[in-house]
Amino acid sequence: MATVRSSAAKSARHSGEESGWQAQKSALTRTQITEAAIRCFVEYGYSQTTTTLIAEKAGLSRGAMLHHFPSKLAVVSAAVEYLHAKRLRAFRKAVNKPSVNRDHLRQSLDAYWAHVHHPMFVAFFELAVAARTDKELAAILRPAQEAFEREWYDAAVEVFPEWKGRGMKFDIALDLVRYVLEGMAISFVTHKESERDKRVLEYLDEKIHELAGLPKPD
Repeated sequence: MATVRSSAAKSARHSGEESGWQAQKSALTRTQITEAAIRCFVEYGYSQTTTTLIAEKAGLSRGAMLHHFPSKLAVVSAAVEYLHAKRLRAFRKAVNKPSVNRDHLRQSLDAYWAHVHHPMFVAFFELAVAARTDKELAAILRPAQEAFEREWYDAAVEVFPEWKGRGMKFDIALDLVRYVLEGMAISFVTHKESERDKRVLEYLDEKIHELAGLPKPD
């Protein structure tokens, strides 16, 4: 009887280990597909991205990909969630780096400027433009973006203690940085970065310090 119970226990343990390995393998494959989809959005655009193209980019058969994501929209939904999580992590990491000149505000400005040049932002922008005329995509993107903005604001409150007590000026500073830098990044579709962009960054840096009530380091 003891031998039977021992065998049953070993069998259950083996089954659990196998189940855990399968779940891990499935999660890795889903991430592989999601990252492939994001690369496709950047390289080919949303309208030209197909499930076949995503599968090829992921190094899988289309059938294997459809086992995890039955449609393009299913992949898009996962990609949007993945993009937002990556953007938040990158934002926190960049802002929390030790500042060389102890100017946390300028460091943060430069960090967001680098962020809007990253393929992650390019992929998000591609989806945002496509959502203008694609109702199904818009239905996925809008609520996800609203959730992202709430989380981004909460993260900003946490990583910018120097803004404590500045009230509405903090909100204005966040919106000013976001709208100006994202707009500038979008304009790179038609022109290269130039001295004009550097001048705008310097001016924006001055205004952010004014809003924060902090002097610019020499």
